[in-house]
Amino acid sequence: MSNKLDDFISLAHGNGGRFMRQLIDDIFLQSFGADPNQVQKDAVHVPLPAGNIMVTTDGFTVKPLEFPGGNIGSLAVHGTLNDLAVAGAKPLYLTLSVFIEEGFSTNTLRRIIGSMAQHAKQNDVTIVAGDTKVLPRGEANGLYFSMTGLGLCNPQLQLDMNNIQAGDSILVSGPVGDHGIAVMLAREEFGLQGNIQSDSASVTVLAEALYSIDGLRFMRDPTRGGIATVMHEITQVIQRSIQLDETQIPVRDEVQSVCSMLGYDPLYLACEGRIVAVVASKDADRVLSIWRSLPNGNEARIIGSVLQESYAEVILKTELGGERFLEELEDDPLPRIC
Repeated sequence: MSNKLDDFISLAHGNGGRFMRQLIDDIFLQSFGADPNQVQKDAVHVPLPAGNIMVTTDGFTVKPLEFPGGNIGSLAVHGTLNDLAVAGAKPLYLTLSVFIEEGFSTNTLRRIIGSMAQHAKQNDVTIVAGDTKVLPRGEANGLYFSMTGLGLCNPQLQLDMNNIQAGDSILVSGPVGDHGIAVMLAREEFGLQGNIQSDSASVTVLAEALYSIDGLRFMRDPTRGGIATVMHEITQVIQRSIQLDETQIPVRDEVQSVCSMLGYDPLYLACEGRIVAVVASKDADRVLSIWRSLPNGNEARIIGSVLQESYAEVILKTELGGERFLEELEDDPLPRIC
């Protein structure tokens, strides 16, 4: 009876028997450094500090599964941590559900889970529980993740779109559109090549650096739909218009070139390592200075402001000095990117 894990995932790896135990032991336990005794339990006890606990959950599917600057494993960790951080919580624990398609390469799975473990460790969080399912061939895109995060809420923070006021400033922590274009180029569907890297990263340090700012109103990581969608979400809640300045929105030349060729707008493309923050105008320069002193915030910009007008529109002041409305996203410009 061989204990060697097969080269490809079979339905037997999800049946709860010996093959599934081999899969969990050889890939998940080794990567996460988990206690083997915990595998036999249906639930696990974790110590929680005093205070309010914040919970988030998200699903992750991306094609291709590995792309310049990351993979679906690192993306799942970053995406979950970022949702906690921008809400004002210190990430503590993660749980993971894995959906694997029959025939998936075990070496690829090992590599992706190893990356997930590495980025969790780098960000001082522990993956404490999980579940594995194997789907019949043709019923999945190779590999899907669902991840839940628990974090300790900062009691001094009341981050909410309803706190946003007319005159507030809008900032972004770095260039937009990197992730969306990096994934698109990795698909090699348009015969284009480039060196664009995904911005996939934890924004915890960037978020925590602003927690002491009295005028901090709201933060969001602009994933699906990009910064334009975040702006529309805000206008719908506060019923005021927002004006963005095209000349101040950081977009890398390579990203802009690809967008121009293929008809994409970088303002609608996903970012996976950026923060959009709304702050009182008196604090905008201080926030900008703080972010620019940090490694992932050195290209931060003040990109717009909240207007008095109650039309609930998102207005882009163009490079030529004119204005145009940014419409709410309807079509999916780049599917399966996060």
